[in-house]
Amino acid sequence: MTESFQALGVSGDVCAALAKGGITEPFAVQWLCIPAGLEGEDVIAKSPTGSGKTLAFGLPLIMLADPEATAPEALVLCPTRELAQQIGSDLEPLAAARGVRVAVCYGGAGLPGQAKAASKSPIVVATPGRLIDLSSRRMVDLRGVRRLVLDEADRMVDMGFLPQVERIVPKLHSDRQTLFFSATVEGAAGVAARRFTRNAVRIDASEHVTIEQGEVDHSFISVTEAEKYAQLTELLESATGLTLVFCETKTNCAWLARRLEGSGVRCEALHGDRSQAERNRAMSRFATGEVRVLVATDVAARGIDLDGIGLVVNYDAPTGADDYTHRVGRTARAGADGRAVTLVTRDQQADVSRVATRLEIADEFRSAGMTVAPPKLVYSSRRNGRGRRRF
Repeated sequence: MTESFQALGVSGDVCAALAKGGITEPFAVQWLCIPAGLEGEDVIAKSPTGSGKTLAFGLPLIMLADPEATAPEALVLCPTRELAQQIGSDLEPLAAARGVRVAVCYGGAGLPGQAKAASKSPIVVATPGRLIDLSSRRMVDLRGVRRLVLDEADRMVDMGFLPQVERIVPKLHSDRQTLFFSATVEGAAGVAARRFTRNAVRIDASEHVTIEQGEVDHSFISVTEAEKYAQLTELLESATGLTLVFCETKTNCAWLARRLEGSGVRCEALHGDRSQAERNRAMSRFATGEVRVLVATDVAARGIDLDGIGLVVNYDAPTGADDYTHRVGRTARAGADGRAVTLVTRDQQADVSRVATRLEIADEFRSAGMTVAPPKLVYSSRRNGRGRRRF
C-alpha cells in the first residue's frame, strides 16, 4: 500500500493543497486508481459511496490538465446537481494549486454563465442533460475532451441517463481515456462499463478497508404506518450531530418536513420539486448545523458528502440493497462511527429482510423480532434440465 499522494505521482503543490484540507494519506480507492489514471489507462472501479472516489479520478485529471488550455480537455459526468456541485467544490481548490480551472454545469442555473465557464475550462463537471443542452447550442466544444469520467454510473443507468451519455460520448475525442466508477459493475452497469471502456484496468475498492472508515450500527424497527412518525421523533430526540432522513417520494419528503417543523424540529427538505436556490439553501443550513435534520429523497441526496452525519433514518424503507448502501453510506465518514435505523412496516418485512440478508446484516434484522424471508424464486423462461425452476 502506498502511503503518500506524492509517491503516487501527485505534485507537491497539489499535495500541499490536500494537506491544507486535512487530507494527507490516500484511501484505498485512491492508491488503487490514481497510478492507472495518470498512466492514461481506462479504469472500471467498483467503489462504494464514501470511499473517496472523487480524488481517485479528480487528481489524475488535475495532474494531466494543461493550465493554458482554453477548451475542455476532461469531462466528469454525474447523475445529479448536488453531486456535480460537490465534485466541483472538492476539485476546485486542488486544481487552483496548478492554475487549472474547473467548471460545473447543471440544470436549474443560468445557461450563459455556465457556458462561458465551461468553454474555457480544462475540466468540466456536468450532469448529462445540461451538457447536451450546452453542446447542442454550440456553446461548448467537446471535441478536445480526451479524458472522460462516469461517476456513480450505476445511478445514471438506473435514472435513465444512459441514452444521454450515449449522445455525449461520440462528441468527444475518439482517442480518449475513460474512468468508470460505480457501486456495482453487475447487470446493466456492467454492460455500460464494457461498452464505454477499452482494455480497462478493473479495480474493486470495496474489498479494501481504510482506517478512515467508521463503523455503522445497523438496526431495524418494526412499526405500523401510524407509528412511524412517533418513532422518528423519538429517534431524533436521542440523536447527536446531524440526522439525514430518507423518504421514498417527493410528496412524502415535503409532508414529513412540514410536520417536523410544525412539531418544533428545525429541519429542511431536499427533493426534486425545490428550486436550485432552495436546494442550495437547504444544504447550506444542514452543513453548517443551522438545522440538524435534513429530509431527502434518494435522488436529491446523491451528492451529500458531510462528515458530521451521525444518524441516517430510513423513514420509508429502501427497495433494494443498492439504495440501502447509498443511504447508509452518508454516515460513518472520516473515521467517525454512525448509526442507521430502518423503519419497517409489516408489508415491507419480506423485502427488507432480503436486503439485510444480501448485505450480511440479517442478524440485526432478526434482533428486531422480525423473520428473515427466504430468497425469492425466479422462474426462467427457458427450460432448465427437466423444466425445473431456478433460484
